[in-house]
Amino acid sequence: MSDKLLDITGLSAGTEDKPILKGINLSVGAGETHVLMGPNGAGKSTLGHVIMGDPIYKVSQGTISFDGQDVTALGPDKRSLAGIFLSYQAPVEVPGVPLYSFLRTITQMRPELKMNARKFRKRIAEISEQLSIPDDFLTRELNVGFSGGEKKKIEMLQLLLLRPKLAILDETDSGLDVDALTIVSRAIEAYRADCDGALLMITHNTRILEKLDVDRTHVMVKGELVADGPASLIDDIDANGFGRFITTAEDEKVEA
Repeated sequence: MSDKLLDITGLSAGTEDKPILKGINLSVGAGETHVLMGPNGAGKSTLGHVIMGDPIYKVSQGTISFDGQDVTALGPDKRSLAGIFLSYQAPVEVPGVPLYSFLRTITQMRPELKMNARKFRKRIAEISEQLSIPDDFLTRELNVGFSGGEKKKIEMLQLLLLRPKLAILDETDSGLDVDALTIVSRAIEAYRADCDGALLMITHNTRILEKLDVDRTHVMVKGELVADGPASLIDDIDANGFGRFITTAEDEKVEA
């Protein structure tokens, strides 16, 4: 087992008027791949956003440690600079900000990623070719007018450019056609191979997991982690669904 990169202890969180997460304990080692699954409305996406420091959610109890530092009280910008990356189910549009300028700015904020303009153009061109992203996309406003699949490609471009220590991919495969899913899967494989970063995959689609070596699988129901097991738990869920986990959610945690 790798040293703990992400260590969540007794985490409870929610919005101002609605508790969502209840006593979450979760650890992800450096370089590991974890999968978080569960029925709709279980709180999976909320967990991803809370790890990233989304101000919509308030932590009422517990701690989040990342790379040996308590980040519970840090804002999302500080967590990003520390090496946490979150892909969104529905990436936001940012009018007036060209994609190329955005990418240049965020890399300049990371000392380990700084490079001169020539090297930056070369790196962007390499990743764009890898992800089949047309050159003219780089001059367009960030996510404005992009299709769902195109937005996911842009997020994968950011992932490979930023090389985070931990990537939380929240339903990255949602709504993608076969071609777009293939490209996203290729980007995830490249991230694992080239960056050796840790992954927390939040997904319903087991196809995107087929080429990944999964270290641990977690199941969330009603804001609680009710099951924890090896990669084989994914096949169990694929074949039998979440029924037994929902049934036992109010009982003790299931060890698969």
